[in-house]
Amino acid sequence: MKSAGVLAYAGFVICSWIYGFEPGKQISTNFLSFGIIMLKFLPCAFILIGLFEVWVKKQSVEKYLGSRSGVLGYILAIMLASTTVGGLYVAFPVAYSLYSKGARLSIIFTYLGASAVCRVPMIIFEASFMGIKYSAIRILVSLPLVIITALFLDHYLSGRSFTIKQGDME
Repeated sequence: MKSAGVLAYAGFVICSWIYGFEPGKQISTNFLSFGIIMLKFLPCAFILIGLFEVWVKKQSVEKYLGSRSGVLGYILAIMLASTTVGGLYVAFPVAYSLYSKGARLSIIFTYLGASAVCRVPMIIFEASFMGIKYSAIRILVSLPLVIITALFLDHYLSGRSFTIKQGDME
């Protein structure tokens, strides 16, 4: 099924270039440009994630981000998320690594939500166009909602004995 989609896309791109269909040509150019950007930073990000897996002890993650971490765990998750480069492409593998090392589900969801909402480069870019006041209000509204949603999801999934099995990641 996946190969049919790839073949359809490749056929669309080839036909676009043959028949001069400008939107199709632009789509293929954008795809190539985006792919090159991804190839530049994703390997470095995955090396850092691998080092995190090896260097950070499970006990440390359980202590600071586990079930007994309290408010500090959420603050640390937001701080970690704000420095994540690459958006959710990098955040999901980091979240899985945190999960496998014993981080609480609500803290993982907070990390994922915060990495989508409050990355430092994104805030700087946004503040330069929309203003600091807008960015501050957006963050002050978004982060509590992210945490509330994370707590709700943790409660909901914990009540259903949610786990991620190693085979689910393949």
